[in-house]
Parts: sequence; structure tokens; C-alpha cells
Amino acid sequence: MALKDWLGRLRGKAPEPEPEPGPEPEVPPSEEARLTTPPGQLPEPTVPQGAPTLPPAASPAIPVPPLAPVPPPFTAPAPLERLAPAPAPGPAVLPRPDPEVPPSDDAAALREVQAREAAEAAAKLDAAPEPVTEPEPEPEPAAEPAAVLEPSGGWFARLRTGLSRSTARLTDSVTALFRKRRLDETALEELEETLIAADLGVAAAGRIVEGFRRTRFGKEVTDDEVKAALAEAIAEILGPVALPMPIEPGRAPHVVLVVGVNGTGKTTTIAKLGQQYREQGLRCAFVAGDTFRAAAVEQLQIWGDRTGARVHAPAKQGADAAGLAFDALTAARTDGTQVLLVDTAGRLHNKSALMEELRKVIRVMRRVDPTAPHSVLLVLDATTGQNAVQQVKVFGEMVDVTGLAVTKLDGSAKGGVVVALAQEFGLPVHFVGVGEKAADLRPFAAKDYARGLMGLD
Repeated sequence: MALKDWLGRLRGKAPEPEPEPGPEPEVPPSEEARLTTPPGQLPEPTVPQGAPTLPPAASPAIPVPPLAPVPPPFTAPAPLERLAPAPAPGPAVLPRPDPEVPPSDDAAALREVQAREAAEAAAKLDAAPEPVTEPEPEPEPAAEPAAVLEPSGGWFARLRTGLSRSTARLTDSVTALFRKRRLDETALEELEETLIAADLGVAAAGRIVEGFRRTRFGKEVTDDEVKAALAEAIAEILGPVALPMPIEPGRAPHVVLVVGVNGTGKTTTIAKLGQQYREQGLRCAFVAGDTFRAAAVEQLQIWGDRTGARVHAPAKQGADAAGLAFDALTAARTDGTQVLLVDTAGRLHNKSALMEELRKVIRVMRRVDPTAPHSVLLVLDATTGQNAVQQVKVFGEMVDVTGLAVTKLDGSAKGGVVVALAQEFGLPVHFVGVGEKAADLRPFAAKDYARGLMGLD
């Protein structure tokens, strides 16, 4: 029809109007359908035979694209869900049934039963007889603590106690060597080894053995005779060095510089000397030159309060010790101080830089008094043994030591080293100390020391 209209328009003819579609004619049901249709139902229409009539073609519809599906709203997963895998489905857990709450009547009954049981138990306890308690025995009177007795004999007994270690080493060896034995060359060699082992030193041991060889060689001797002879020989060595430290109050002041390595007891020795000089009527002053150790400054201040001595302390910890000594000596020359005891910091004898600082203290004091210090006291720890020999050697070269003080002569001391020092250096041994009290620092006595070292009365 469209082609026909198009040709008609080319030829100048108007297109024929298309007939409007009318209602489809009813198709009467066939006789067969009418006969086979059960009553009450309409017969199905019969399809006419022949070519079917097609409806007019409708204009093609514009295709509409389908709408995109709307995605569900984004929900961020929890942090654990990002890291941990989804848990595998486990067996279904049925909810636990709520515990049955007993009615109030049951609770009241339970309380009543409990109260009844408690009453019965209390009645049984009341009816039971009380246990018979035996009276506690009276405590025995505590024994009174035994009084600590000081060694009898005073100072000499305390000295013997302090030298007990060295005494035991010497006397045990001598007793084992000489029991009615002839003093031959073999015995002398063994004696020399015993003396060296007791810290008397090679030189002193050789000197003593040589004296035995001249006077007792070839004779039969006992251990007691050998001990007495050894005490005499040791006293002979110590006699020339047993000298007191001279104090010249007219110098106003007499300066005593106290030196030594760490821990030998320098500060304690200064305090004891100050107490003794005050008892002699001398006016003393302390210089707390160990400026790096606060305990040393405090210790001197305490002893200064006890003795009435003036204490020249540093303005701050670690102050210049040489400057402090200069100011103290200047003040002592004006206030009438008779003895000025100068403490110094402990120094290792093998540290040259520290030893040089000690020289600086001496140089600065000599700007005030060219003769200062008038005494240089080296304090030695008796427990160090042969190490004391090296200390005397180094300090003597650096600061010109004038005398020695041997401290800590307790049961662990190696007292034989004093004999070695006397034999090798000949320096005066001014003091020995056996305790912490001021009276425990005494002038050195050669004979007492020698007999105490050999365990003799």
C-alpha cells in the first residue's frame, strides 16, 4: 500500500483513503463444535479456512534502553572483617533457658533451714566441755649478753691482735721448721723463704738470715729461741725509723700535708691528730682539700665541731684545692693557728696527671710561706702488703715525703711490710693505727711492734 501511494503521488493522483478497520465478523460455530460442546459452555470459534488476513503494520516503536540496576548502599566493613577471614559456620547454638527463679516461699524456707542448722550447731558448742588449757611455763630469764672485753694489756695487746694474721704466718712456719733442729744451710734457706712470704721483703729477710748465720749457725735451736731472735733482729731494723713527727708551733702555723692513695684513711688520720694536738694545748685548723668528696668535707667539719678546730671548707664541691690551701694558709698566719693539717684527694700513684695536681698545691702554698709544707705525711694501708713499697717510692719522688703513718692494723693486716719499708727507704714511721678512735692512733714503737709481730709478750 505504501508503494502504491508513492506511485500515485508520482502520477498526480491523490492517495486513496484507507478503510477504517471494522469489527471482525463473528464466525458461527461449526456444527461439530456445537454438538461436542457440553451444556453450559460456549462453543469454541472455528478458524476460517484460507489465507489469513494480516493486520495493518504498525509504525515501529522507538527502543527504550533498559535502566541500569541501582547498586545497594556501600557499607564499610569493620576493621577486623578486613583482616580476619570469615569464620566457618559452626553448629547452631541453642539459647540457654533462663534459670528458674525459685519463688519467694522457697527462699524463705531455705533461710529458715539455715537458721535452724546454725542454732543447733551453736547449741552443740555450748554443751561441749571447754578444753583444759595447761598453764604456759614461765619463760626462762634471758642470759645477759657477755660483755665485750677489751684485750688485756692495753695498747700492746691491741697491737698484737692487729698483727695476728702476720704473726700466725710467721710463728706457724717457724714452729714447723725448728723443733730441736740444727741451724744448717737448708734451715736458713727455709727461714728466709718464710720471712719473704710474711711481707718482710727480700732485703730485710736476707739481713736477718745473715745475722743468724754469723751467730747461731750449726747450733741446735728451738722454735721459741728462733722467735725471740727474730724479734730482736726486726726491732734492730725498725729502731732507727721509730721517730715522732716534730711539730714547731713557732712557725705559726706548722703545715702538715697529708697524702696517700684512695681509701688509706687520710681524713680519719687528720681528725685523730687534730684531737691529740688539741689535748696538748695546740691550736689546730683543718683544710678540707679533698674537694671532690663531700663525705670527706663533712667528716672534717664534724671533727672540727668536736675539737673546736677551724675547718676551711670549699665553697662548692670540686673547687680548686690549691686555691683553698692558699686561702687557709693566709688565714692561719693571721688568726694564730699553730698546726694546719691539709687533707688532699686520694690519688693513684701510677697516674702522673693527678700527682702533678698535688705538686700544684705545694707550689701555691709556697707563695705564702716558702718553707711550706713543713711535714709531708704519707698514709699507708697495712692491708696492701708489698704494694705499699711502690706507693712510698712514687710519692717520695713527687712530693718529698718526710714520714709515714701505717693504718688499719687489724686482723687482716700484713704487718711485715713495715719492716720492708724501713729496710728499703729508712723513712720515719711516725704513727700506727689499730682502730677508729682518736686514741687508737699511737706513735710507733719498734720493740713493741717487733715482739707483737712474733707473738711474744
